[in-house]
Amino acid sequence: MTLDTDILIAGGGLNGSALALALAQAGFSCTIIDSLPESDRTDADFDGRGYALALTSQRMLAALGLWAEISGFSQPILDIKVSDGRPSEGASPYHIHFDHTEIEEGPMGHMIEDRYLRRALLDKVAQSDVITHLSGQTVLDHKADASGVTVTLDNGKTLRALLLIGSDGRQSGVAQRSGIRRTGWQYEQASLVCAVEHELPHNGCAHQLFLPAGPLAILPLPQNRSSIVWTESTGRADAIQAMDDADYLACLRPCFGSFLGEIKLAGARFKYPLGLSLAQAFVADRVALVGDAAHGIHPLAGQGLNLGLRDVAALAQVLADAARRGQDIGSPMALQPYQQWRRFDTASLAVATDGINKLFSNDNPLLRSLRDLGLGAVNAVPSARRSLIRQAAGLTGELPRLMQGRAI
Repeated sequence: MTLDTDILIAGGGLNGSALALALAQAGFSCTIIDSLPESDRTDADFDGRGYALALTSQRMLAALGLWAEISGFSQPILDIKVSDGRPSEGASPYHIHFDHTEIEEGPMGHMIEDRYLRRALLDKVAQSDVITHLSGQTVLDHKADASGVTVTLDNGKTLRALLLIGSDGRQSGVAQRSGIRRTGWQYEQASLVCAVEHELPHNGCAHQLFLPAGPLAILPLPQNRSSIVWTESTGRADAIQAMDDADYLACLRPCFGSFLGEIKLAGARFKYPLGLSLAQAFVADRVALVGDAAHGIHPLAGQGLNLGLRDVAALAQVLADAARRGQDIGSPMALQPYQQWRRFDTASLAVATDGINKLFSNDNPLLRSLRDLGLGAVNAVPSARRSLIRQAAGLTGELPRLMQGRAI
């Protein structure tokens, strides 16, 4: 049966678009099947959403030809301060301070707004001669056989390829139809996401403050603005989200503190339920999963997008190497190295974030004392600090070529 494209990608979000660009660089033709219409992905207004890109993710975007276009809109993350605290009491004196000058590679990462990153990806996809982007269409079914996979869309059209990649979120239809089960649980927490303008400069410093209800991340954006990821219990998060802006800020200020002066909301407000969700396999018959379709972790480490981009870089490299060896890229032999590469990394990070969240999201006096002593002890050991800085920058483990800044 004739192929319509080499690879089909279900899901047109950040990971799906980045994957298409990486695969195109490797010489594959791709078709993105995007359930959202184009008009829903082109909002140029600031809405408060941003991403903390690790150094290696920034290198990957540079290798894909994207970073030069968006670097002027980014904010380097020069320092990270991690501390325990309580609302209205401020941070504990025991903390960890990560300074980017302790490693040779430069800033640990960059903050970039969603509107700039998403637009740059879409524009680059549109410029490619080997990528087809189908907007406003959904995959209803897929069937794999010895020579390929056939996908049926909601408009009745069928497409044929060697491989189908699920980049379609935690409720991945690709994973469900492939019989891939998930392991996980809900945290009974939700993240309130917004942006604030503040009176004083942040100097490129990101803050992770562990409060009894959950972590509060204050992430620097260009100018005197910061992105906020504020975790509360589900019930309280629902109540706060329903408030008007004045009451919302009145709840945020005791958690935020006064170190950046007066604050006011900028952009929209969002709320996301939190949970852990891991696919029990990352590959199936002519199927591979990336991003949230493969894993969803707690946002406290800010690694969700970075983890997805590492999937993208690893899968693109595995498929490119398989094609160079003359392998069928949809075969188990070609796909298994991707699963072996990525499952341990994602499971390890999921376990770590789950454990940290449980350790810090409480006000137990004994645990609080142990936490403070632990933070202070790590901060006092330069080698331990540098190791954690390198992890935050994404510099540990086996790095795909794209995340080294190299062509695939």
